[in-house]
Amino acid sequence: QVQFVESGGDLVQPGGSLTVSCIVSEAIFGFADLGWYRQAPGKQRELVASISLVGRTDYFESAKGRFTISKDNAKRTVYLQMNSLKPEDTAGYYCNGRFTNWRWGQGTQVTVSS
Repeated sequence: QVQFVESGGDLVQPGGSLTVSCIVSEAIFGFADLGWYRQAPGKQRELVASISLVGRTDYFESAKGRFTISKDNAKRTVYLQMNSLKPEDTAGYYCNGRFTNWRWGQGTQVTVSS
């Protein structure tokens, strides 16, 4: 069963902006805090931002001041808006539960390069 479907990744120039989206299964969306993670080649997957059931957001060091997480309950979709992108933001971006991880989706690739 597909639980997370990420989309919106692209090639972006340094300093640019991009928003990635994740459609979450009905079984999970209304029952769990959610997060955006990323994994760069050769590195461990890291949590970038999270949003609680009631909409409280938390940002981790790499995202503070540049990324915004949001969600649309009617569409069961979580968004990650990324501004001032840097080459080190290049990674596969994934969504999943914040405190419980389910099966990972395919992710969406974000490449920041000139």
